[in-house]
Amino acid sequence: QVQLVESGGGLVQAGGSLRLSCAASGRTFSTYNMGWFRQAPGKEREFAAAISSGGSTYYADSVKGRFTISRDNAKNTVYLQMNSLKSEDTAVYYCAAGRGATVWDWKYDYWGQGTQVTVSS
Repeated sequence: QVQLVESGGGLVQAGGSLRLSCAASGRTFSTYNMGWFRQAPGKEREFAAAISSGGSTYYADSVKGRFTISRDNAKNTVYLQMNSLKSEDTAVYYCAAGRGATVWDWKYDYWGQGTQVTVSS
């Protein structure tokens, strides 16, 4: 069992930056692929970024070049650094864990409760 707790969301102006954190419980964090997904009001949840247990990274085209995912296995934490934020980045951001998972949400086994990111234009 893995429990995930996101933090770092908030209100930011367009062009600004935020760093989201996701703290995981358990001693097997390093064996999981970790992903960030987001869901805007009235829209379906969508993939944003993922990092494999080996450190390979994956990004949605909409965030490539602006967002950076990273992980610190010693701290059981995954991060999402978000720069050059746009109003369309406004969403609830969810952290997820799953072995072998990358861009498909159905492959993730564990989810956090989400953290709100609001970008004002």
